[in-house]
Amino acid sequence: MGDNELAADFFDAAIGLLQQVRDAEAANIRAAGELVADTVERGGRLFAFGAGHSALPAQDVVYRAGGLAVMNLLPVPGLVGVDVRPATLGSALERVNGLAGTVLDSSPARSGDVLIVISLSGRNALPVEMGLNAQSLGLKVIGVTSVAYAHSTTSRHSTGTFLKDHCDVVLDSHIPVGDAELTAPGIPAPFAPASTVVTSALMQAVVATAAGELSARGITPPLLRSGNVDGGHDWNDRIMTEYADRIFYRH
Repeated sequence: MGDNELAADFFDAAIGLLQQVRDAEAANIRAAGELVADTVERGGRLFAFGAGHSALPAQDVVYRAGGLAVMNLLPVPGLVGVDVRPATLGSALERVNGLAGTVLDSSPARSGDVLIVISLSGRNALPVEMGLNAQSLGLKVIGVTSVAYAHSTTSRHSTGTFLKDHCDVVLDSHIPVGDAELTAPGIPAPFAPASTVVTSALMQAVVATAAGELSARGITPPLLRSGNVDGGHDWNDRIMTEYADRIFYRH
């Protein structure tokens, strides 16, 4: 089996998952987009959180050309991507009870805001408590997770619950348990994960839906433009000034 064939197999697998999610999650994507639009219209703020590799799709919608200016990253030191050494420390931090409450209490998030929590498995203490605590504070929670894990694994939180159990809207990534799409003779472990591709697509689909919904309501969505096109910086400066009270990544 040649490298090109494996590459094609991965693209086929990723495309298949994207099509599955597009069709199966259409109603939930609509609900999430409308929730985001409602929040923007009311003057609320948007936050995205993910730990480890789940932080990548969260970062992908923050301070992004074509993205909503009022989307903010909710960072947890040691968990923003693979940003600590040893990298295994990040995995350990996801299992620490009480960390999510401390993060939320010290964040600018408040009742009426939206928090998007991304966790592939949704089983570790941090994402479970992030959803649970955020709801108790009056935030609306959108969870992006693979529901398959709740059927095939056990929760690592004392409540026995998963992220999906503490969300106002759940977006199921439909990623199979183990997050690896390919197997091949001579390669002893499954490989080629697609969760980042699919989860990022889900996030962008929600942003697109929210932008369209705001426009349909007669509201100009606060979108950023690329700084690498003429006039982009001036556009962004105007948007960031207008929405300064809802933007926290500039301070």
